[in-house]
Amino acid sequence: MIDFLKVYYNYIPVAVLAGIFVDLIVGDPAFLLHPVQIIGKLIELLERVLRRGERESSAKGFVLGIVEVLGVTSVTGIVSFGICYIAYRINTYLLLVVMIVMCWQCIAAKSLRDAALAVYVPLSKGDVEGARKAVSMIVGRDTQSLDDKGITKAAVETVAENTNDGVICPLFYQMLGGPVLSFIYKAVSTMDSMIGYKNERYMYFGRFAAKTDDVFAYV
Repeated sequence: MIDFLKVYYNYIPVAVLAGIFVDLIVGDPAFLLHPVQIIGKLIELLERVLRRGERESSAKGFVLGIVEVLGVTSVTGIVSFGICYIAYRINTYLLLVVMIVMCWQCIAAKSLRDAALAVYVPLSKGDVEGARKAVSMIVGRDTQSLDDKGITKAAVETVAENTNDGVICPLFYQMLGGPVLSFIYKAVSTMDSMIGYKNERYMYFGRFAAKTDDVFAYV
């Protein structure tokens, strides 16, 4: 195990740089099942298991939310670590390839650029309706009444926020702990986007996930 960790950490700089390069060239192909989608299914499954039965109190909801976060991050960390370790046991160069792929999958620079351009291109041609439709694909707010300035503001805010979630934070955690730690961050970020809401359903159950994401993204 010590030898594996030495090789793993020695490969991190190369894996991160190569992962960035692959993302800038390939992005996130729509035909590929993205790991975040699998994490999302895990979040939904564990929530169904934990919240089965009678209506929960605020205290119980908060405790179940802690279990949700610990469960999802643990499974994500164990599985991603296991994939790396199995690859190492087969061949050390296979480990490097796996790490590059995992680093690539945690970064979303090209997809963010493409999403921003999808808004910019029609807007620059005066096609406000087309830009409004494009921005509606990347924001959670109602876009029907937005003018060109409102569309621009919505796009910039969304890209800025998602640059932190999809580029800066993943790269930061990749440099600290490689793709395994980066995937744990992605699990936290995905939970925040799915259950970290201040509404009736998630006010207490999703609070720990939201606060955990705040801590991870603070830097």
